[in-house]
Amino acid sequence: MSATEPAAGVASDGFDRRRELQAFDDTKAGVKGLVDAGVTAIRAIFRHAPDSLEATSSPPSTDVAAGTIPIIDLAAAAPRGEVAARVKRAAETVGFFQVTNHGVPRELMAGVLAGVRRFNEQPAEVKRRFYTRDTAHKVRFSSNYDLFQSAAANWRDTLFCELAPDPPRPEELPEAVRYVMLEYGDAATKLALWVLELLSESLGLASDHLREMGCAHSLNVASHYYPPCPEPHLTLGTSRHADATFVTVLLQDGMGGLQVLLDRRGWVDVPPLPGALIVNIGDFLQASTLCTSSASPFCPELVHVM
Repeated sequence: MSATEPAAGVASDGFDRRRELQAFDDTKAGVKGLVDAGVTAIRAIFRHAPDSLEATSSPPSTDVAAGTIPIIDLAAAAPRGEVAARVKRAAETVGFFQVTNHGVPRELMAGVLAGVRRFNEQPAEVKRRFYTRDTAHKVRFSSNYDLFQSAAANWRDTLFCELAPDPPRPEELPEAVRYVMLEYGDAATKLALWVLELLSESLGLASDHLREMGCAHSLNVASHYYPPCPEPHLTLGTSRHADATFVTVLLQDGMGGLQVLLDRRGWVDVPPLPGALIVNIGDFLQASTLCTSSASPFCPELVHVM
């Protein structure tokens, strides 16, 4: 390397991305720590390429009708087979749907959202003892799990909890979410099993077929927190992605911001629906149904952004 060439990872203007990332990570305070420090501009590591920002900020294409994201009443006054057919149709055509009358109490949903907010809004020194990138820990707090691999960091902190099959001891969880997280995890698992039963039946299989395949063997809860951003037009809270799961049960707060890319029709907003939960058919379930039925598999073209 000549004396005029920049070192690996160092831009020609002298910006050392790796060093900036490491400095941010070493604070163990996450994005909320930057906000608490009074930043008025976001750091370069959070700046996304203009093309990725334009893709998600542009309005949905005109051929996307209102109500594209199905809303399914799981306790509807209809035969179970009819409800199963609705779930199957939503899984096949969209892969993303909201469910009501799902059995998870509203108070519990509000409680887990409040607990996550309390955790993130504590002083940094309280949160630091949970900050780690070591996946051997069942409970870990960090900012951007792919911080050192992604092209741009997201303006987001995450509390990640592995609740099944081997749950953490209550004392391993932060006090702010200690009991509500475990209770919510149990309730969300029951909902996921209900959806898997309906999907199994809709494929002409035994109710417990997908469950017995191990589709509900593990449970991970990723609780995302998006602090106020001084320059939201330059970054994202969550980049476009697909879930490498069997089923994702997603709880939105009232702020909104979730978008889904459906086929090539454009980005569709998923506005919060009070009391509803969102079900996302993940990549693993798509692959599994290819092997379990000759009927149409659950294989939507779907990417979502929160």
